[in-house]
Amino acid sequence: MPLETPVRIVQELTARGYNAEQEAVTLIAGTDAPGRALDTVVEFVDDEALRITAADVRSALAESPPDVTGADSGTASVDDERDLPKQPDPLVSTGDDASSAGKNGEVSDRDSPVEAKGSGGGDSTERNNASRSVAPSETDATPQPETTTEPDATTQPETTASSETGSQTKPTTESGGRDPSLRSLEVSGDVTGQSTGTGEYGDFVKVFRDRYEKLSKQLRGRVNHRPATAIQSMSGGADAAMVGLVNDIRSTKSGHWLVELEDTTGTFPCLVMKDREFAGLVDELLLDECIAVEGTLSDDAGIMFVDSMHFPDVPRTYTPNTADRHVQAALVSDVHVGSQEFVADAWGRFADWLHTEEAEPVEYLLIAGDMVEGVGVYPNQDEELDIVDIYEQYETFSEHLKDVPGDIEILMIPGNHDAVRLAEPQPGFDENLRDIMSAHDARITGNPSLVTVEGVKVLMYHGVSLDEVIAELPADKASYDDPHKAMYQLLKKRHVAPQFGGKTRLAPEEKDYLVMEEVPDVFHTGHVHKLGWGKYHDVLAVNSGCWQAQTDFQKSVNIDPDVGYAPILDLDTLDMTVRKFV
Repeated sequence: MPLETPVRIVQELTARGYNAEQEAVTLIAGTDAPGRALDTVVEFVDDEALRITAADVRSALAESPPDVTGADSGTASVDDERDLPKQPDPLVSTGDDASSAGKNGEVSDRDSPVEAKGSGGGDSTERNNASRSVAPSETDATPQPETTTEPDATTQPETTASSETGSQTKPTTESGGRDPSLRSLEVSGDVTGQSTGTGEYGDFVKVFRDRYEKLSKQLRGRVNHRPATAIQSMSGGADAAMVGLVNDIRSTKSGHWLVELEDTTGTFPCLVMKDREFAGLVDELLLDECIAVEGTLSDDAGIMFVDSMHFPDVPRTYTPNTADRHVQAALVSDVHVGSQEFVADAWGRFADWLHTEEAEPVEYLLIAGDMVEGVGVYPNQDEELDIVDIYEQYETFSEHLKDVPGDIEILMIPGNHDAVRLAEPQPGFDENLRDIMSAHDARITGNPSLVTVEGVKVLMYHGVSLDEVIAELPADKASYDDPHKAMYQLLKKRHVAPQFGGKTRLAPEEKDYLVMEEVPDVFHTGHVHKLGWGKYHDVLAVNSGCWQAQTDFQKSVNIDPDVGYAPILDLDTLDMTVRKFV
């Protein structure tokens, strides 16, 4: 049997819309007729299944005829080999295997995720329910115990809006002193209407090649980069430098770290000695992120001893942009209308406050996803729903949106609870949902999007990958109690979801929409339901909490949410005040 058969099996399963366990792929490849075995397994599994397990394969093969399992046949047939697609030569091969070793040599799940096609077509309710048959990443995470969020020294103190504040008399004029003619709001990096991914092997190659090209440009000015194949032909003892995607991380018996980097020509192993002052940076690495290393080749030129490591990062000299007038934006996320725990009273106080004279400078409302609770997002969610129909959830959300002053400009992106595809980048809502959420003529864009508000670049990203960053990195680098520190790691890596095939479901497109090509002035996320903010190299990172009290499910996984907060950002100074409405 050809050695590449397991890879080709993964490709074929991905093309048919399935994920698979590594053991499942091995079992299929171990038959004498892997092509027919694959067909048998696909026919056997339930139509709603997204992930094929080893148990599925064993059950399917147990019921299959002998010529599939190989009981009566000693060799694979020519017809069977023809059933599997030929493997093209990849330009960047990261992610080819169904699995690869993680840190300390442990095997981590690196299956290609199930992809949803494009941004159009299909009934939105059907797509929402179908995409939820596998629980989202938040169900896999184990949040840390709550501690009081301590903002960095660069942030402003929290203020609390009492019920008296929320009941102030509204201005007699609807405009409230706001002048829409002075506003400007532009969006870039939006996948809506641009999605071309089909889940075919070539799409994965394209997105990783685009990621490498974009991020390597940010690193090549710092090192004298040479391709992997050129380094392989160099003499032992020579100085070398390479820019590549992290293909593998494992520890040696002596406690050193072996990091394998990959570029468009091949791979090369790099050894980080445990006693080097930068060895701790290995703990911050995620598979598939782009880094640069410099070092010296071993005597046989088979490995590079690393002397320094570089990330794309935000330049320390970066100076953020500001608006040329005093104007503010309210940053909120995770409203979760439809949940029994949606805090409607707190939202009402927030909306009332926006009508007050004190809130006249607030001319923008930026919502970072999860407008509604959704349906079938986590186990037994139906027991915690106040509204069980997805369309009614959005209709109710739209009614709450009408409480916001009509002259405030609203922009929102979807999240993992919303009725869009789960794989990122997520296109904005379809026309049916846009019509439902027509209040204020809100601007709806994809997740992520770079939104330039009066010259200030705000990177809007819902934040599903924060679960992965927090799970993979040390607690002092990323935790649920300090979500902004996990955001610092994404800024350092210049990518909102660096690791492929883990908790974050990623869609292969012709280009990588998740790369931070431009440095944002503000990075706004949600998803983890925790409030946190601070500055990283003068970039303000804000996770804006939520508007949903603790659900039974959240209690079962130890999530204690920060509810009813509205960070208010001064666009002319990038100072921020957090107001509380519960």
